[in-house]
Amino acid sequence: MSNVHNSHVAYTIPLAIALSLILGPLLSRRDIYKICFLQFVAVTYTIPWDSYLIRTRVWTYPQDVILGPTLFDIPAEEVFFFSIQTYITTCLQILLNKPILTAIHLHNESDLLDPVGKSLWPWKRAGQLVFSLGSVIPVLLREGDTKGQYMRLILVWACPVMLMLWTFAYQLLLTLPWTTTWLPITAPTLYLWVVDTLALRRGTWSIESGTKLGIQVWPHLELEEAVFFLLTNTLIVWGAVAFDNAVAILDSFPVHFTTVPGIPPPTLMFKALLLPTSDYDTARLEGLRNALTVLAQKSRSFYLASGVFAGRLRIDLILLYAFCRVADDLIDDAPSAEEADKWVQHFTNFLNIAYSSKGNRKRVQQALDPFPPKAQSILVLLPTEKLPSGPLYSLLDGFRIDQEFFNTGSRQNPPIKTFADLERYASCVAGTVGELCLNLIYYHDPDQGTPAETKGKCLTAGAKMGRALQYVNIVRDVKTDADVGRCYIPSDWFDKSTQCSAEFRTEEIPHHRKRILDIAFTIYAENRDAIDALPYYARGGIRVAVESYMEIGRVLRERMRQGRPLDFAGSGKKGRSSVPKLRRIWVGWKTMMGMRGAV
Repeated sequence: MSNVHNSHVAYTIPLAIALSLILGPLLSRRDIYKICFLQFVAVTYTIPWDSYLIRTRVWTYPQDVILGPTLFDIPAEEVFFFSIQTYITTCLQILLNKPILTAIHLHNESDLLDPVGKSLWPWKRAGQLVFSLGSVIPVLLREGDTKGQYMRLILVWACPVMLMLWTFAYQLLLTLPWTTTWLPITAPTLYLWVVDTLALRRGTWSIESGTKLGIQVWPHLELEEAVFFLLTNTLIVWGAVAFDNAVAILDSFPVHFTTVPGIPPPTLMFKALLLPTSDYDTARLEGLRNALTVLAQKSRSFYLASGVFAGRLRIDLILLYAFCRVADDLIDDAPSAEEADKWVQHFTNFLNIAYSSKGNRKRVQQALDPFPPKAQSILVLLPTEKLPSGPLYSLLDGFRIDQEFFNTGSRQNPPIKTFADLERYASCVAGTVGELCLNLIYYHDPDQGTPAETKGKCLTAGAKMGRALQYVNIVRDVKTDADVGRCYIPSDWFDKSTQCSAEFRTEEIPHHRKRILDIAFTIYAENRDAIDALPYYARGGIRVAVESYMEIGRVLRERMRQGRPLDFAGSGKKGRSSVPKLRRIWVGWKTMMGMRGAV
């Protein structure tokens, strides 16, 4: 067996397998498309250049270290390396970018309301200058001494492509977190430096002494090889970022791109990249940023699950959930019952105008005027044209029930007297959200093949699952709710001599919390299989959202069995049980892995 083949078996193939196992459950069709597209480009672009290096003996390899087959004088193992390096680096880039909504990193560079966008232009020009010089100077120096020929060929091969990719993707490369851009470059580069050092030390291949600079990064690692691996990984990651940039533009601006296929053709993606940044909708992008911030702060379970969704569905789900959280915060945090009632009326008026056939921008803006600026930026993006109005009005009914706790006489006549009252409340504030999410899923379904009967059953199951998640929420927040004068445990469950707020530590409370939690898990068990009837493209995201939230219920059950207090300050809000971040990630990954196994 050849030395080169052994290197793949020992170093590259195991890493590719490991990344496949980790990333596999999270891969979307667009991710697979991106991997295949980048591999095709990388292999076809590299073969002519590498063949030239071998034919001109810039680098050579002993015949006894390869299997034998060649393509344009390139050993089969080397061609395989082009593919597997691209696969490894692209997989790492996809994995690290899963939590990121790329759209929020787009900027209008001509809009004074987007200061970040204005600051990007000088960096764009500086990068273009550097890569232009890197493309031209090595060509001008090609005559004369062959020393340094390999480095010049590397720069001439890489810099023109880097110039193109920088021009297309500089916004994301400058504004995305470094862990999603530079980390997937540096980690594979350092790994391949070590692997290449071992190969050069064994004599698997060598650079001709007359064509290299003679500088080593460390013993046996030539500078040219170090630069080659750095630049190739940079090209791969930048190519992946340019791909993401095109898709983000397509998904973010329906005014310019009315419909977007699940697998957009290269021509459409190129058209998106050519859209001037001055045509970017600044208000829409700012609303998306505010919506994602609300989601990250107020609903970490759904924030985690949102990374499993893709395209315009992900954007619309984020906007819907952010609307719900904004409404909950403004009404719930109002300083008085009267102020809370005003916010309910403001939201009602907004929905009336938004769903009115006579609605126009001026009337919508008038309805938005009472809201804080950040709330306005989110509310105006609510995809009302894709959602039924009924569940949104029911959501406001749930907030009205919340406010009844502060009415005079609520202690003697609480709003949640019976389990039927609790069920109605949970249906209003959470069952509606489940129904709305599924409406968006069916709206964006690329296949549009779900029978009406199946759709109806799934919508019903979604509303029930929403109630189950709300019951978990209620069990978690008994103490924090009691501190503000609310008790969602039905009053007729208590002995007449006790009251929830005054006798919080009574022995009845743990029993009632367990009772509600058991009901939640029963509903969950009865309806979780309905997720399998959802369109496949969204099935995983919904299951991750449900399972990550039900994990809070499992944490509560664990503490009940262990006799530990349920009310504690975790990583979330004070006094609320919280699932550690790593556990939530593990639950999400395990859920997706289980789905892939079932398929």
